[in-house]
Amino acid sequence: MAYCHIAHDCVVGDNCIFSNNSTLAGHVSVGNHVILAGMTAVHQFCTIGQHAFITGGSLVRKDVPPFVKGAREPMSYVGINSIGLRRRGFTSEKIREIQNIYRILYQKSFNNTQAARLIEAEMEATNERDEILQFIKNSKRGIMKGYFSN
Repeated sequence: MAYCHIAHDCVVGDNCIFSNNSTLAGHVSVGNHVILAGMTAVHQFCTIGQHAFITGGSLVRKDVPPFVKGAREPMSYVGINSIGLRRRGFTSEKIREIQNIYRILYQKSFNNTQAARLIEAEMEATNERDEILQFIKNSKRGIMKGYFSN
């Protein structure tokens, strides 16, 4: 859409939607089916996982895992992108599986390493589970935090 900017050395996946004034700094990697709402700014070297949705006016300073919605300031996990996943043919069972993974990661009192170990040990191996775990492991900037109310 109008006035979007994709800087040098960025990699953008297929079927992404960048709304007005969305901006990627250099060396950003964006997965398939990502939606950036208007006036989203992504810091250099960040990675956004596939099927993620970032709300308008967001500042993305950390990596955004696949299948999630990111919002607020600072950027925080606010749920999974269930509407986008349904539109792309994910079953209700698969969406619940993804929700359960992110409940462990963001809604329990574990750090990322502890949560990843628990997810790997207790959840059935699936492509989505493995993709989420690999994303966390490969993150160089760290992943966005969960939302904590004051």
